[in-house]
Amino acid sequence: MRIDLEKSFDQGHIDPAKLSPFQKILLTTDGTVTDILEAYCSEPMQVVKLSEELVEIDSDIPALELEKHAKVIKRNIFLRGRISHKNHIYAESTLSFDRLERNFQNELLKTKTPIGKIWLEQRIETFKEIIHSGREAAGPLAESFNLTPEDTLLFRTYCVFCDRRPTMMITEKFPESHFLNHL
Repeated sequence: MRIDLEKSFDQGHIDPAKLSPFQKILLTTDGTVTDILEAYCSEPMQVVKLSEELVEIDSDIPALELEKHAKVIKRNIFLRGRISHKNHIYAESTLSFDRLERNFQNELLKTKTPIGKIWLEQRIETFKEIIHSGREAAGPLAESFNLTPEDTLLFRTYCVFCDRRPTMMITEKFPESHFLNHL
């Protein structure tokens, strides 16, 4: 297993042997989660934007090598099945505005296209490094996943590098009770 994945599982107290194969894929992939979900769920996914704003940060973000007052896009979304209308993944993203190409900025802010699909469409080369994974109570996300607040979500946080610079930090969460079927 890659060192970043092993470290992330250790820090998050996750035993990969206790996860279903698809849960492991979601927590370790450096591919496009939207495409992977579409294949697994046999339905297209849609982005449901909960919030998206261009803001100045009020404290440093070391993982993105950003200092206080840098401009970032903060975005919260669900990846939802177009047919089932079921929320599969919740994602929080922080993107360094000045490190994004203008076409990427426009596509992100003016459409509901998933980030991974924008990378593919614009042929942007990326490298992803998983920096944390774990589990947490569903809390305020419970209702959106048809869970109780005490039910758990699995999550991973990763940085996306473009031109060898950290450009985005994304945290993806999904119910631990989902995707239990073995492939």
